[in-house]
Amino acid sequence: MLKIAYSDRYLLNLPPDHKFPIQKYALVRDQLLYEGTITAENLFDAGFCTDEQVLAVHTAEYWHKVKTLTLSEREVRRIGLPLNERLVERSLSSSAGTLQAAILALENGIGMNIAGGTHHAFTDRGEGFCVLNDIAIAARYLLRKKLVQKILVVDLDVHQGNGTAQIFSGEEAVFTFSMHGADNYPLKKEKSDLDIALPTDTGDAAYLKTLSEVLPQLITEQQPEFVFFQAGVDVLATDKLGKLALTRQGCKQRDELVLSACARLQIPVAVSMGGGYSHRMADIVEAHCNTFRLAMTLFG
Repeated sequence: MLKIAYSDRYLLNLPPDHKFPIQKYALVRDQLLYEGTITAENLFDAGFCTDEQVLAVHTAEYWHKVKTLTLSEREVRRIGLPLNERLVERSLSSSAGTLQAAILALENGIGMNIAGGTHHAFTDRGEGFCVLNDIAIAARYLLRKKLVQKILVVDLDVHQGNGTAQIFSGEEAVFTFSMHGADNYPLKKEKSDLDIALPTDTGDAAYLKTLSEVLPQLITEQQPEFVFFQAGVDVLATDKLGKLALTRQGCKQRDELVLSACARLQIPVAVSMGGGYSHRMADIVEAHCNTFRLAMTLFG
């Protein structure tokens, strides 16, 4: 059975005009339940990551300042979310969701998180709505427990996975692949193992052609035992913070390319949602729901 991490701790009290559409997490869950794609049995609450799991990725100084709510004003501004106990709980819960989804993927072929993809969190700082790097925490856990030896991160958010790239720089056990908008945040890009920076207004045809050529070759060369898929939907043409031009159908085809490859080659995959900032909430929710619908079709 497909298992999907979800917790009401994913939600925060943010102003209605905040750029981060925090309500999308509950709306995605509600839509999937309403249409019958999933039932309550598919959902689970992963709880919280431990300090040990966090400190396997993040520095003790940074984590102490987060936990004690003593980040500087500048550090909080860089994250872009109000620092309070609720944010700390959300970050631990979301990271636990991706970690537990990864463990379940080893058993079931796939595990999913209705949150996560916080790829802008570095070892020693957060930024871009990201406090803890959930993918890095989960990947480091799998490696330390010797559950896998080679991991491929497929980051298809419109923004480069700069934090993930920094965390795993020089670490051969994790190959970081980021395909993102060239003219988008972050202004200063880190160096992933493979970066593909796409020009503004790249649409379905060019995007899918590039991915369909690169991903199979990458899997052949790297021979990963596990894939983390960051499935941000801020690649849509409707996105306020993205500069690409994918349609909703093109975004769905993108997800199908990744998930069908993992299913066909029997590579366990953990999926996290990543970004999505379209003007209409319906566009965000529907694009995210397509990822889960595909997973149910391919992995059942």
